[in-house]
This record gives sequence, C-alpha cells and structure tokens, in this order.
Amino acid sequence: MENISREILKDVVPAAAETGKPVEPLGRLDHWSAAVLLERAAYLHKLARQGDGSAGETLKEYPRHCAMLSFRSRDGEVEIHENFADVFYVLEGRATLVTGGTVAGARLIKPGETRGSSIEGGARQELRAGDVAHVPAGLPHQMLVAGETTVTCLVMKVQEKP
Repeated sequence: MENISREILKDVVPAAAETGKPVEPLGRLDHWSAAVLLERAAYLHKLARQGDGSAGETLKEYPRHCAMLSFRSRDGEVEIHENFADVFYVLEGRATLVTGGTVAGARLIKPGETRGSSIEGGARQELRAGDVAHVPAGLPHQMLVAGETTVTCLVMKVQEKP
C-alpha cells in the first residue's frame, strides 16, 4: 500500500516523491460554516435596519476572487462588472435576479464598474435558499426583494478577464 501511495504522490507531486520531504501547502484553507455565515448575516441585518436596507461585508480577498456576505431587505442597484463575475449562493430568504436588458440611469462608479437604477427588458429568475446563480462579467444584473422579504447570499466575485 505504501508503494502505491508513493506512486500516486510521485504522479501528483513529483518533487515531493523525489526528495521525500513534505510539500508545503500553497495557501491556507478558509472555511465558513453555514452557522457562522448566518450569525454574520444576523449582524448585517441589524446594520441594514439602521441604514438603507442593505449591508455586506468582505469575508476574504484572494488574488483573483473574493468572498462576500450580502444581506438585503430592499432592491439593489443594477450592477455591471466589466472584469468580474458574481456567483450568488442564497443562504436564506428569496429574491428575484434580473439580468440582461437595458440599464436605466447608467453611471460609471469606477473603471470597470457601472451602476444604474433599474433594468428594462431583462430576464427574471426567482432565487431561493440553496440556489446558485452565476452572472458572467459584463452582464447587467439587479437583485429585487419584494415586500417584507429578505435575502442573504454568499457572493463570490471571480475575475474572468484581466
């Protein structure tokens, strides 16, 4: 069994097999349990109540992506990210994700980032707890939250273009 393990290790990490030394990991594992994320979301909910109905925090930034937590009790602005995709994982609640169409009131916030007030003629997708949605770079998108509904999402911003 040990010989098989060494052969597999040699195929996967040739330098480790040749030197016999352990390979240092490239990075540290980051882990957020659902309980921790929902605890943080409860705090964001309090912040949102004191503010404009929306709150978020960056959990961790990486070289080409970042992990964020977002809470909404109101509609968000339209966003267009020139170089980054958004991957939404709905932890709790529900919202409507509108994509495509024409952006009303478009304004450049910073290079590569446009915001607007609404989307005209976009496609609508209902999102509920457990759903995942990938919004590619360049696609206008807006999260709509109806009535007393709220939504909490883990958002991964992933660089798709340099």
